[in-house]
Amino acid sequence: MGHTVGGEGRQSLLGGGISVSGAFEGSEDIAAARDLARTFLADVQGVHGLPVSGRAMGMVQLVVSELVTNARKYAPGPCLLTLEVDGGAVEVSVWDSNPTPPAILAPDPTRIGQHGLEIVMAVGQSFAVHREPVGKRISTAIVLADDPGGDAAGRQS
Repeated sequence: MGHTVGGEGRQSLLGGGISVSGAFEGSEDIAAARDLARTFLADVQGVHGLPVSGRAMGMVQLVVSELVTNARKYAPGPCLLTLEVDGGAVEVSVWDSNPTPPAILAPDPTRIGQHGLEIVMAVGQSFAVHREPVGKRISTAIVLADDPGGDAAGRQS
């Protein structure tokens, strides 16, 4: 009676957390990574009964797209995407083989391109770069259910 995500990823219950992982190598895999995120969040809501706002659904797909795109652009070989629900948020982590941390540029509306990490840091409630024995892992957390009006009142800290 187990539930698995076919093909690109696998879903498991780790210590009560809900997670899925997938490895992506080609540029066409950026769409597959977004699809994995969308399917995972639909299951989080439909199978596990956790609320997922439309904003969270869109933001997680955007973050997945930006982080997987960066990994494909700057690191050789595959990247590994992991999504894990914990404490009302989904942590999005992308591992790649390049140990060099990304350049975090100051916001500049006149700059063409290179706004990916700026976007990720703006929409996430956390942002971290972790050095790994091989390569690095970038992670951010997106709140699953938020106040659609964007009002801070009613949010728990």
